[in-house]
Amino acid sequence: MAFDDIGKALDILKDDGCSEIAPISGDVSLPKSREEKPDLRRDYEYTRGQLYSLIEKGQEAIDGIMEISQEQGSARAYEVTGQLIKSVADATDKLLDLQKKMRDIEDPKEKGPSNVTNALFVGSTAELQKLLKKGKLDD
Repeated sequence: MAFDDIGKALDILKDDGCSEIAPISGDVSLPKSREEKPDLRRDYEYTRGQLYSLIEKGQEAIDGIMEISQEQGSARAYEVTGQLIKSVADATDKLLDLQKKMRDIEDPKEKGPSNVTNALFVGSTAELQKLLKKGKLDD
């Protein structure tokens, strides 16, 4: 098959002609915080690479279809051009979403109460007065 030949040329298929993808070779060193999730990082890098490739190919296709649209001047050609532009724009949005999701996974932010409406003090009134006086002096 043609894909097997391409895979062998790129050294991503096993030599026995099997269609399984060989493991990634080479030393991949990640910062300590990212070593805990190597599959996640590899999936992120793969997805990111695929999106970049799709965006680049889409841009090339847009350039080509624009020439055809201008030569033909048909409404259908312009409609296809618009759909292709929308597809490329969606792919760039997905790339940004991927970045945000990865950032959220790597650096999760603890969510706590941002506004406390009912605070409860446990102690005597004398202790409360001391704290209030101390707070006024510190301000």
